[in-house]
Amino acid sequence: MKLALVLSLALSITTVPQQKVIDHNTKSGFAAKGYDVVAYYSKKVVKGNSDMVLRYKGARYKFSSRANYNKFKTNASKYAPQYGGWCAYAMADKGEKVDIDPYTYEIRNGKLYLFYNFWGNNTLKDWQKEGPNKLIKKADSNWARIKYKKS
Repeated sequence: MKLALVLSLALSITTVPQQKVIDHNTKSGFAAKGYDVVAYYSKKVVKGNSDMVLRYKGARYKFSSRANYNKFKTNASKYAPQYGGWCAYAMADKGEKVDIDPYTYEIRNGKLYLFYNFWGNNTLKDWQKEGPNKLIKKADSNWARIKYKKS
């Protein structure tokens, strides 16, 4: 009886599904390329400090001040960028994970959206021209489908 109980317990432990991890844009080692995501809400683009780092949903975030660190710690979901920090326009347009330029962003409806802006291709301009409300719906749908797939 004890052996059956032990085997049953061991089997149930080994069959627990692994938790899926969102594929954040952390090519630089940090979300938002190491820029302070809370600072964006004050219309500032500021690099974070290596001594002020928090982990949220598998990604590491840097902060430029103790106040921003504490704001994020208290309400990370408010400040974390949408779509794992990948380009919002690319997520809407093609459902692809595309890197970002940390200086190209938008705060809309209290959420942070980051965009690709290299070699004359500023996707924030495309986003604004094509209509963010329509694109957000498409990006949300695409993100739900691919957020766990490794890029």
